[in-house]
Amino acid sequence: MDAPLLTVKLYIPPVRPEMMPRPGLIERLNVGLCRRLTLVSAPAGYGKTTLLAQWVPQCEQPVAWLSLDERDNDPVRFLSYLIAALQTVRPEAGREAQSALQSPQPAVVEHVLTLLI
Repeated sequence: MDAPLLTVKLYIPPVRPEMMPRPGLIERLNVGLCRRLTLVSAPAGYGKTTLLAQWVPQCEQPVAWLSLDERDNDPVRFLSYLIAALQTVRPEAGREAQSALQSPQPAVVEHVLTLLI
C-alpha cells in the first residue's frame, strides 16, 4: 500500500457527555467477552459506534479500534489498516504480514492472512 495510513481511523471516538447510557446493551457486550465473536449490527445512525465508544473504557480487555469506509474495500488496504489497529494493542502483531503487504511483489491475500493468523 503506497498511501500513508490515516491514523485517525485507529482512535476510539470521544463520547459526548450528553449521550444516554445504555446499561442493558453494555451488559450484553460484557457477556460477549466470553464468546469468540460478538457482532454489533444495526442500520446506519442507530448508535453502534457510540455504544462501543461508551463500552470500551469499561472493558477490562485491550481493544483495537478500526473505523472503515467504502475505500477500505480493497483487501490490501483493509489488511494494512487491520494490522495497524492490532499494533495499537500489540506492537509486534502482524509484522510478517505487514512486510508481505509492503513487498514489491503483489501481495497474495491468503498468504498475508495466514501470516497474520
